Amino acid sequence: MSARELPLGTYVVDTRDGRLGIVMGHEGPYVQLRPHGGGKEWDCEPGAIRHATPAERLSAATAYANARSRGEVP
Repeated sequence: MSARELPLGTYVVDTRDGRLGIVMGHEGPYVQLRPHGGGKEWDCEPGAIRHATPAERLSAATAYANARSRGEVP
């Protein structure tokens, strides 16, 4: 998958560690990803990315909502 094929805001999974991220930009050969709900961005090679499934997106949103309800994130 080419980095330029991924529009900003696309939900993807970093296959190196299974983290779900949102495409925030492109820097050189890398795609910049940010976790659902915010946080520190990380760089990933385009070959190590796949599109997130609807179930993965829902799981990330639920985990974030639960963390917020417990006061773990703002």
